[in-house]
Amino acid sequence: MPDRTGAAVLDDLPDDIIVGKILILLPPKDIGRCRMVRTSWRSATSTPEFMVEHRRRQPSLSIIDGKGQRASFVTLRDAAAAGATSQQLWPFLSRCRKSCCKIRLDASSDGFLIVSRGDRFYICNPTTRKHAHLPFPRPPLPRSSCINDIYIHGLYHHKSTGKYRLLLSNIHKKEATLYVLTLERANESRSIQIVMPTLPSPSLEQTCWLLYALCRFSPVHYRANLHWLLDNSRLIDDSSTGNIIVFDTEAETFRWMRNPAYNSIMNWLFDMEGTPAFLGTSAYVHSAAMATAMDVWVMQDYEAETWAFKYRIDVSMIEASRLLDSASPKETSKRNLPLDSTVRFFSGMTPLNERELLVSFNDKHVLRCDTDGKFLGLVTIGQRQFCMELTDHRLQESIMPIPSGEMQGEDEDFPFSTEHDF
Repeated sequence: MPDRTGAAVLDDLPDDIIVGKILILLPPKDIGRCRMVRTSWRSATSTPEFMVEHRRRQPSLSIIDGKGQRASFVTLRDAAAAGATSQQLWPFLSRCRKSCCKIRLDASSDGFLIVSRGDRFYICNPTTRKHAHLPFPRPPLPRSSCINDIYIHGLYHHKSTGKYRLLLSNIHKKEATLYVLTLERANESRSIQIVMPTLPSPSLEQTCWLLYALCRFSPVHYRANLHWLLDNSRLIDDSSTGNIIVFDTEAETFRWMRNPAYNSIMNWLFDMEGTPAFLGTSAYVHSAAMATAMDVWVMQDYEAETWAFKYRIDVSMIEASRLLDSASPKETSKRNLPLDSTVRFFSGMTPLNERELLVSFNDKHVLRCDTDGKFLGLVTIGQRQFCMELTDHRLQESIMPIPSGEMQGEDEDFPFSTEHDF
C-alpha cells in the first residue's frame, strides 16, 4: 500500500514480489548490499534457484585480453550502455606485480573462470572475487607428466548430477588421454574415449591432432553442449559430415555438426545472444584490396543443423570510415600511437549488442563497428590505447559460490581487481 506521500511501502509487498520482481533484477553488487539489510533477503537471494535465475538474466559480455596492461583481462560491464560513445571497461583480473608469470584464461562457463598462472590453476568467480586452487589429481594423470602437458578444453555443468566438470587432456610423449574432472570432488576424474562416426578407433596421431585442435578456440556453449569449429581434413573424408565438433555434456560423447557450408579461408564460431553463430571471411584484408566481406550466419534449427544468413559486413567500409576518423584534426597529433595502423587482417569478431560488433584485427587491436560496417571507434582501456586481443570467452556476472568442494587454501596473491565490493 502507498504511504502518505503516495510511495509504495516495501514492507507491504509480498515476499514473492520483492524477491521475484525486484531483487532478481538488481545487479550483483546491489544484491550484495541488500543481503546486509535483512536476513530474509540474504536467505532468499542465497538459494540455488535464485542465483541461477539471476545469473541467467545477466548479459553475456565479451572478454578482452589486455595483455597485462593495467589488467590482464577486461570486459564491457554493461553491453547495452556501452553502445554509447563512452566505453565501460571493467578490469577483473589485474596484472600480478609479484610474479612474472602471465595469467592465462583457460575456460569459462556460468560466470566461472578457469585461469592459470605458471603451474597453478584456479577456479574463480570474478564478480564475487572468490577463488580456489585447482589441484589436478595424479594418478590417473601420468606421474611423469608436467603441468605443460595439461590442456583445458572446456568447463560445463553436468545436469543430472548438478556438478561442474572440466574437460581436459594430458598429452605426454607417446600417449594422449582425455579426462573429465569433477570440480566439487578434486580426486574424482576419469578418462573418456573419443568415439565418433568417422573415428571409431582414432590413431594416436588423430587423437593428438584433435586434442591440440580443441585448444585453439574456446567452445560455444549451447543447449548443454560444447561446440568447436575445426579443420577436419585430417579426421574425416566425407565433407558433408561438417567440421563443427560437438561434445554432449550429459552423455559426455562427441559428434560432428554441419556448418553453413561457407567456402571461405577463415572461419569463426562464436556466441551471438545465446545462439551459435558462424562467420566466414577471406583471411587477409590488405589496404590495396578491400573487396572482402564478412558473412554472418546464425543457427536456425539445431536438430536439423540448418543455419540462416543474418548479414554481410563490408570490411572495406570499416577501414574507409576508420581512416576518415583517424584523419580528423583531433587525431592528427596522435599518428605515432601504436593503434594508428591499417587493418591488415581480421582475427575475430563477437557481438557487443544488437547493433554493434567487436572486431579484432592484426591480432593486437580491437575496434567497434555497427552491423552495416561503419567504424565506431577503437577499444581503449581507460583513456589510453593499448594492444589487446578479443578472446573467445564470455562472462555473465554471477553471485553463485564457486564449485570448489574439497579444494581449500586460497592464494592471497591471486590478482583480482579490487574494484568490486560484494
